[in-house]
Amino acid sequence: MALAKNNKNWGFERRAAMVKTRVGDEMENTAMRLKIRLDYKGVQKPGKFFFGGKNTEEVAEEMREQQVGMLRNVPLQGLTIEEVDMSGDVYVVFDEFLNAQVAYAPVILTVRSEGLEDIIKFIAREEFRKIEILEPDHIMMNKSDIERVLFKISEEFRGYRMLLERRLNAR
Repeated sequence: MALAKNNKNWGFERRAAMVKTRVGDEMENTAMRLKIRLDYKGVQKPGKFFFGGKNTEEVAEEMREQQVGMLRNVPLQGLTIEEVDMSGDVYVVFDEFLNAQVAYAPVILTVRSEGLEDIIKFIAREEFRKIEILEPDHIMMNKSDIERVLFKISEEFRGYRMLLERRLNAR
């Protein structure tokens, strides 16, 4: 993103930004490769009438499959999903807030990203658990790069907060 004085959003406009890395004595623009772990939550659903409901593991697996289907079919600006690993076992924990058993179905995504701000949409999600940067080994950021990333973090959390407020007001 380049700085443009008369633009909305505090002067940030989108450009094909890559992360800067040092190769020898030279600076190069490269894409990032990352592994991102998301754990999709499943809570037991009661059955309707005489039909049995789904247990927590089934709900978590169903949620994982649904979300992975969306990730595969909906293009994300600045991101390319290279690999999806759904081989992780579903695990169950007791959630004190819900006072119930909750299952989590993990997914590990290998992603290629044009810039650091493009992966913020993943780390701002409730399902986010872990991130590993595969490439490059070092990233160089100047002041405007850091400002852009911080602005994007703020935008994502503002959107998440509005979503939570709508959910609470709908009850």
